[in-house]
Amino acid sequence: MIIRPRHHWFRLLFVWRGSVLPNIVGRLALVLAVSVASVLSREWWMSAHANSALSIPPFTLMGVALAIFLGFRNSVSYERFWEARRQWGSILIAARSLVRQVVSVLPGESHAAFRLELVRAVSAFAFALKHQLRQTDAAADLALRLDAPALAEVAAARFQPQIVLLQLANRLAEEQRRGNLSEMQWLALDKSLSVLGETSGACERIASTPIPYTYRVLMNRTVMVYCLLLPVGLATSIGWLTPLIATFVAYTFLALEIIGEQIEEPFGTEPNDLALDALCHTIECSVCEMAGLAPLGEVPVAHDYVLN
Repeated sequence: MIIRPRHHWFRLLFVWRGSVLPNIVGRLALVLAVSVASVLSREWWMSAHANSALSIPPFTLMGVALAIFLGFRNSVSYERFWEARRQWGSILIAARSLVRQVVSVLPGESHAAFRLELVRAVSAFAFALKHQLRQTDAAADLALRLDAPALAEVAAARFQPQIVLLQLANRLAEEQRRGNLSEMQWLALDKSLSVLGETSGACERIASTPIPYTYRVLMNRTVMVYCLLLPVGLATSIGWLTPLIATFVAYTFLALEIIGEQIEEPFGTEPNDLALDALCHTIECSVCEMAGLAPLGEVPVAHDYVLN
């Protein structure tokens, strides 16, 4: 996620880091080269192939249609991004509810060890889910928060967040059998666990169901062909303004395409993806504060204005 202070509109015109310009500068250079070549060859083309000269009206119609398609694709991508953010918000709420309920019904030094175990396990769940969604190794984060037997069981599992939830449920059920939790209290805690399970499943659904690949191929081809043909149509009408206008139009369409590609996979590490490291740290800090404990791990920091 890009973290930058608000700038004056004039400064925003020259922002490099935090924009998608580095991702498309090569393609923009190609469009610029085609634009210059189109202007240099327009006299020859008009004299040798006057009946085949392109003009602006066809590109106006194609541009409107292309803008509609790109807008639809970006709306779908942002819907996936927003749903992912909403699910992680639900994880934060459920984690706070679970810890609040346990801290309130099991106070005192006699239950301090259990509260510590619970808070570390809730934090481990968030980190395990983050690594599963990003397909990275969770061993280091889980080793900080789980004891050796629990860590061994989780490490051997394919769906590690669900095993952490299962261990939490088993420990809470054990406390209920000991008489430390009433039946109603156990049911309330189990409801919070169910919310954590549901939200993690929703995140897995988003991660495992990308936008169809053929749709991405179609948009990429259409945008590039349009941007490369546009200078040919503009050269006969506006002359040496063609490189400026064609490159600016290409920047708009290519930037929209790149933004849509980045946010359609919200759990990645690209600049516009969700800052899952920061979200996990927020969850851990929140539940630790409620239980009077210190959070583990390092505080995530932004590098080049990008927070992961």
